[in-house]
Amino acid sequence: MSYFDTSPDPFHAVQTSSEMLNEAGFMELKEEEPYADIVKPGGKYYFTKNKSTLVAFTVGEKFQAGNGFKIIGGHTDSPNLKVKPRSKRSSAGSIQLAVECYGGGLWHTWFDRDLGISGRVFVRNDDDTKIEQKLIKIDRSIVHIPNLAIHLQTAKEREAFKINKEDHLVPILSTVVEKVLTVGDDAGGIVDEKEVTKVVKDGWTEYQEPLLLKMIAIELGVNVENIMDFELNLFDVQQASLGGVHSEYLHSARLDNLASCFLAVQGLIEYSSEEDALASDEDISLVALFDHEEIGSSSATGAGAPIIKDSVDRISSALSGDNADKYASAIARSFVLSVDQAHAIHPNYASKHEKVHAPKMNDGMVIKRNANQRYATTGVTGLIVREISKKMNLSPTQEFVVRNDCGCGSTIGPIISTNTGIRAIDLGCPQLSMHSIRETMGVCDVRYGLELFKGFFKHFREVDKSIEQ
Repeated sequence: MSYFDTSPDPFHAVQTSSEMLNEAGFMELKEEEPYADIVKPGGKYYFTKNKSTLVAFTVGEKFQAGNGFKIIGGHTDSPNLKVKPRSKRSSAGSIQLAVECYGGGLWHTWFDRDLGISGRVFVRNDDDTKIEQKLIKIDRSIVHIPNLAIHLQTAKEREAFKINKEDHLVPILSTVVEKVLTVGDDAGGIVDEKEVTKVVKDGWTEYQEPLLLKMIAIELGVNVENIMDFELNLFDVQQASLGGVHSEYLHSARLDNLASCFLAVQGLIEYSSEEDALASDEDISLVALFDHEEIGSSSATGAGAPIIKDSVDRISSALSGDNADKYASAIARSFVLSVDQAHAIHPNYASKHEKVHAPKMNDGMVIKRNANQRYATTGVTGLIVREISKKMNLSPTQEFVVRNDCGCGSTIGPIISTNTGIRAIDLGCPQLSMHSIRETMGVCDVRYGLELFKGFFKHFREVDKSIEQ
């Protein structure tokens, strides 16, 4: 739950993951530097890209050229409201923020919630020689999107609850005042309005809400005029919690897909910490957490980028030299778990699930299949995961197939397989309320997921060898 609470956006998710890896003894690599003199058998490493995508890996001490890569892939982004490049907006005596919908959110769930602001800010230092990137997370209620009062809606409007995403999702930041503004006790108390509304005409600052800039400056301890740009989003400040009579449920924002990110990173850390795990490993164990999955993965930091292909190439070359034939062997011996949350059956909407493919929370991991290859699972890849699950003495895996009259979501699995030729499977923990501002999953599935991922790193090679290809 701490992981979810500290990761309101991809930048913070990568930072939180990096801190976990640092504590576990992983070495940070710089993407622009050669790996040849750094990456060694038995080593543990990670690198980040754009501070929103992360790749971490361990090298088995028995690794040889042409051996495989055991890969777990997830994504750091979730549907949210992002602050527009020109944030200033006001209406009817209220100061607001211009926001843009990112991904396919259940936007009606964002009404009447306490929303904070997080992301990264570009700040010029005082001697004008460098622009730094600073992460910001204001986890108190800053903005609010209020519903329209019931008395001001017709019965037909209430029943439909139609939202115009441009007009109705604009959050309120403050009330327009003439002389003084209060920016909260923690943020410096009373602020002179002239100081806040001072306009710098640089093609960017004059289009930003001055109160927003002042709040950011106070939070980061910098001067307003040194703020050069930002990438910000809104998030629900309510923290993750346990629920149910037996505390069998986990309620949180961004379970899709931070649950998978946490389990992947924690799984790699725990596996690599086991005695003799790396000493007996002949492969590379790798976790890749991508940005931009919710909008199609087509970016320099998404699964559509050559991140996996380049990682396999660079790591293989650093350990054994360039050899195209052995690279092809490594691809053939590799495997990807594309881990994204799955749809648990909803007791109030049970008819939305295919009758015998209705996963339940707290009942084990879900293998996702689609004959039209919206999911990457095949007969062989599904069998491999089921065999690994048996070796770990876990509950039997569940199966999900979407109804023929419903649309099917997309994942990074088919994208990675298409780009690299690596075999893949799509699976994940079952949950409710996917793409809501607050989602629900089973606490037992956290343990099932963690043990399965550790089992994947430990048993994949022997299981793969046992199946005729």
